[in-house]
Amino acid sequence: MSDQYVVGVDFGTLSGRAVVVRASDGAEVGTAVHEYPHGVVEDRLPGTDLRLPPEWALQVPQDYREVLQVAVPAAVVDAGIDPAEVVGIATDFTACTMVPTLADGTPLSEVDGFRARPHAYVKLWKHHAAQGQADRINALAEERGEAWLARYGGLISSEWEFAKGLQLFEEDRDTYDRMERWVEAADWIVWQLCGTYVRNACSAGYKGILQDGGYPSADFLEALAPGFGGFVADKLDQPVGRLGGRAGTLTAEAAGWTGLPEGIAVAVGNVDAHVTAPAAQATGAGQMVAIMGTSTCHVMSGDVLREVPGMCGVVDGGIVDGSWGYEAGQSGVGDIFGWFVRTAVPAEHAAAATAAGETLHEHLTRLAAAQEVGEHGLVALDWHSGNRSVLVDHELSGLVVGLTLATRPEDVYRALLEATAFGTRVIVETFRDSGVPVHELVIAGGLSKNELLMQIYADVTRLPLSVIDSEQGPALGSAIHAAVAAGVYPDVATASKAMGKIRRGVYLPDEGRAASYDGLFAEYVALHDHFGRADKAMRRLKAIRRDAVARRQAREGS
Repeated sequence: MSDQYVVGVDFGTLSGRAVVVRASDGAEVGTAVHEYPHGVVEDRLPGTDLRLPPEWALQVPQDYREVLQVAVPAAVVDAGIDPAEVVGIATDFTACTMVPTLADGTPLSEVDGFRARPHAYVKLWKHHAAQGQADRINALAEERGEAWLARYGGLISSEWEFAKGLQLFEEDRDTYDRMERWVEAADWIVWQLCGTYVRNACSAGYKGILQDGGYPSADFLEALAPGFGGFVADKLDQPVGRLGGRAGTLTAEAAGWTGLPEGIAVAVGNVDAHVTAPAAQATGAGQMVAIMGTSTCHVMSGDVLREVPGMCGVVDGGIVDGSWGYEAGQSGVGDIFGWFVRTAVPAEHAAAATAAGETLHEHLTRLAAAQEVGEHGLVALDWHSGNRSVLVDHELSGLVVGLTLATRPEDVYRALLEATAFGTRVIVETFRDSGVPVHELVIAGGLSKNELLMQIYADVTRLPLSVIDSEQGPALGSAIHAAVAAGVYPDVATASKAMGKIRRGVYLPDEGRAASYDGLFAEYVALHDHFGRADKAMRRLKAIRRDAVARRQAREGS
């Protein structure tokens, strides 16, 4: 009997990656990547001179289709297998990334009359322009004592379905009225593959406020904004599929795009972070998976239901059936390091890196690694993209304290690395104090290659760090779900044991360095609580910036 293969497709922030995986043992036999031609739209709407306001982040849905048309066939060729041996395909996506569509799934940005409307485009997860709407949702929910609010740590994020939907309703009513479905991209791409629209339990629970079988009530939504009461019934509600379930089968059109056999299993969609946990064999209680890339998402299964302040959500079956799935996260991690290297490193460092045959990241990491803990005299806040947990406020911004004329780029770089580790420690300690202890930190994502960063995380958190043994954690996780949807395995946990890859205890905490970090962490917490809770200076600065940008755009006539 020939081997059976499955395809996992990971839709990230800038590209989509397809991986062909042998179902029997999880061997990754072929891969291909397709960069989104339009990337992240943050400046001007494609094909127009229309400038976007601050905090906007859009994408073009055709870029996602091209991943199916380009990366999937290329991965099969790279694998050197007969496409007829592929029995299933599954996808994962960034979240919360929202696509406004017609009833047949056509994105509004592809509809005549809406191509020049920003609200007709995909709102990427990092679109943070709905913070005002999120604030109002939170305030009204707290005032009314809405039971679902505690399941999200007491705060709904501006990144999520309801805040973004309310922004659309209030800022472009024509587009809102024309929209017939408000669709997570994770579900839209599955819709493209199998012709059936099924909401996945992960996105619906974590990003769509679906708890105990219900969404926020029409009465709540009408109180939030007159006319918004029908949002769930008219735009959002749809059958929900369990993770690992079959959404449908591959259509003839999608078979033509991908080169895969028509009629193979198409799994219910999933979120890139949550799908990674089975890929790392981390489906048990106390195993927190940190998927570290441009941002970090922390996910963990638990056998108890607890309310954790500032968590992104707790969902029954949100990661694997039969367990409570917890989520937290940091909005900026790799993005912060990338920003610093792009904007704040002098020419002599770039020249030295080139001479040493290193990238700037490698060069700064090597210089920073030579320091003792605290030698730079700095502490930073990792809020350059706002705070996802535990403050849940995207009006917050970055901060570095302790700068002097003797401060070097490698000092600031190390302080930023440490700041992200401190942010993770805040999350870990908040879970622990809420009765959901973390025993192991499992790292996935590209940043796991930075040995200094990994050791800092182990020392700061005092936790052993295991590392997923795959370059393509989310895509492998999707492939695991494809195998379940195709009937190769009975459930995700069983498939995870057979197909997941993990190296345990790769980084262990050093007590001496950990003790030194305790002092820096105390300073981080003091700044965290002051600027995150007591002082609204960062919010005021964001407002000043928005006003100034609006004045300049008005002056320029755009």
